[in-house]
Amino acid sequence: MSEISPAALRGAVDLSTLRNRPAAPAQGAPAPGVTDVVVDATDESFGEILEISRTVPVVVDLWAEWCGPCKQLSPIIEKVTRELNGRVLLAKVDVDANPQLAQGFRAQSIPMVVAVIAGQPVPMFTGAVPEQQVRDVFAQLLQLAAQNGVTGTLTVGEGAEPAAEPEELPLPPLHAEAYAAIEAGDYAAAIVAYEKALAENPRDEEAIAGLGQVRLLDRVQSLDLQAARAAAAAGPLDVQAQFDVADLDLAGGHIDDAFGRLLDLFEKLPSDERTAVRERLVELFGLIGAADPRVGAARNRLTSLLF
Repeated sequence: MSEISPAALRGAVDLSTLRNRPAAPAQGAPAPGVTDVVVDATDESFGEILEISRTVPVVVDLWAEWCGPCKQLSPIIEKVTRELNGRVLLAKVDVDANPQLAQGFRAQSIPMVVAVIAGQPVPMFTGAVPEQQVRDVFAQLLQLAAQNGVTGTLTVGEGAEPAAEPEELPLPPLHAEAYAAIEAGDYAAAIVAYEKALAENPRDEEAIAGLGQVRLLDRVQSLDLQAARAAAAAGPLDVQAQFDVADLDLAGGHIDDAFGRLLDLFEKLPSDERTAVRERLVELFGLIGAADPRVGAARNRLTSLLF
């Protein structure tokens, strides 16, 4: 998303089933059980974290080990959270290990990032986004929190040591070049850097996922959602029109919709016009990651259509 509005606090997700109802922390007091501004949240611990949202906004990052885009977005969210020095708590949720939280947040696709202010959810992101957009939405989140009286600052609990930040290994030069280009909004340069990395090592999975992500960002940045959907509806066999809507769906986290649209198109097209659709599907499979069950299901359908 690009903007948070106060109306987002009303009725987005029902989190009542996730409460354990401990006493809310006093403004400015150390948050109970929190030893760092970045914590791992579980089905069992989230009730306490939910109460902390009355002191500072809680940003909930729903991720999974198999999710390629999560590995791009999560480090950016953690970096921005730490820079805010206790004005935000980041709660990381492994959806595979915590099905109750995944259900409570209605996580149909990941990465999905939701904030909680005073116990009320606020949608932030679905899908990977550039760092500058993350910063912009965090700034809007703090403004919305202030409008709702949530202006505290967390301190590390007495006697507890903050969690040590993992030592970051330096990125390979071409990956670093791509990341710098993405942060600058120069997607064309990022594409070139990732393509060079793949020329050196065609099995570089991080480069494969990164290239797919930045190509997607480059394609959707100039698209208008309403115009794209109208064009796709008017031309059900218009390959580019269907590509545009599939890209927008994928960027918005609607992965099954994107795959289904392209597979339906592949099925309807004459055999000599299917190559571009198959290649786009393969590219998107690489972006989401082979371990994602939605990729497996879509790949199986594509195979059945091919043979």
